[in-house]
Amino acid sequence: MATTRRVFKLAQTNNTLSKATEHLDPHFSFYVSTWSKNQHRFMTSSKRVQDRSKNKRIHDLEIAKEKWKVANRVIFLMETLKNEPEMVMPVRELEQNRKQMSLPKPHSISDLLRKCPKLFELYKDKNGVLWCGMTKKAEDLVEEEQRIIEENEDKVAEYVTRFLMMSVDKRLRLDKIAHFRRDFGLPIDFRTNWVHKYPQYFKVVKRDEDDEIGFLELVSWNPAWAITELEKRAMGMGVNEVHEDHSISHNPGLLSLPFPLKFPSTYKKVYRYGGKIEHFQKRSYLSPYADARGLKAGSLEFDKRAVAVMHELLSFTIEKRLVTDHLTHFRWELVMPQKLMRLLLKHFGIFYVSERGKRFSVFLTEAYEGSELIEKGPLVLWKEKVLSLAGYRGKKKKIETYSDVSDIEDDGLSEDEHIRVQLGQEDTMGSLEDTLLRDNEEMEIGEVCNAYEDAEAS
Repeated sequence: MATTRRVFKLAQTNNTLSKATEHLDPHFSFYVSTWSKNQHRFMTSSKRVQDRSKNKRIHDLEIAKEKWKVANRVIFLMETLKNEPEMVMPVRELEQNRKQMSLPKPHSISDLLRKCPKLFELYKDKNGVLWCGMTKKAEDLVEEEQRIIEENEDKVAEYVTRFLMMSVDKRLRLDKIAHFRRDFGLPIDFRTNWVHKYPQYFKVVKRDEDDEIGFLELVSWNPAWAITELEKRAMGMGVNEVHEDHSISHNPGLLSLPFPLKFPSTYKKVYRYGGKIEHFQKRSYLSPYADARGLKAGSLEFDKRAVAVMHELLSFTIEKRLVTDHLTHFRWELVMPQKLMRLLLKHFGIFYVSERGKRFSVFLTEAYEGSELIEKGPLVLWKEKVLSLAGYRGKKKKIETYSDVSDIEDDGLSEDEHIRVQLGQEDTMGSLEDTLLRDNEEMEIGEVCNAYEDAEAS
């Protein structure tokens, strides 16, 4: 549908140009007409990115992506009800959140709620208005999530601090960090309250009086945290281990640690590219925590350092995956390539890009065994509990070629009536959606197709 809309818009533009050039020089009209035909030819003849990546599809990770999306949709409803004074609200008001949930018509939220009787209750008042509330089990889950977030907020504060330490100016906009709220396990009120709980690590600053959002800025550099997850593994340190002695001198510089690789069994080209992969793995690179402003964009050192940044950032996340749209907004702050998608696709084996839905997601392949995370944190276990109470079957259904309507899939909930919901948008911040989708560098089908071509050629 997205491609169809672009072609339709282009056709409208062509008609406007034709009418506008009727009174102009015929030679100029010819050039405009030729340009329009070439543009139309490009849009209609380019192959879909999904078809180009058939040989690189990892079925298990596609299943994992669907599972997390179902969980996020149910959790969004729980969060919405939680924010109500009595934790109940009319279903028709919930229907206003269809865009955030990517629930396509004619399916209704009431159908989805009825499929989760262990989590949601529906009842009508005397005026016939349908209301929704949470069951006792759902309320207990909400309280449990809050406890888990509070118990782990010190570790999350470390990850946010390390995120700031990787940035060029040691500061990041709060609204950009908001994209990663769920991925990092941040509380809902992190912009208003949580950011002020760790003044020893970071503080909120504003450029001027008109800056309503502000930046989160690093307060002090912690050398014990300037150690990548790969370095920890090489030193035999656990994920949650850290040098508590801040006096330890650790100056981030060149690294030569190889990245763990994991390819699907159906991918045979790994033997063809074995030499290039080995050469890449042996090349030294700059630590994500070192100053990278001196690197030349497009150089081998620049690209490998960008891979290290992506690896580190994905290691911070709960599900070891992120939405690629969100990543593109940190290209300048993290000294990343302008065409980030090309980098992710080229290093297939370290990362896996899933194209299902409106937004692409990138996985850290080493973190998964099949469709399951190897190391499951408390929030992941909590999400799985939500899925079980929602009746998620978790069956490994066959994933066909991604067509324009493949955003709409079986939601995996266990009732006879199979409501089909769109597995598209990840974040529930609907007001930010248009801004995110405005990045043509990442979302244009033709551009991403070219990225696949370049990844195969290099």
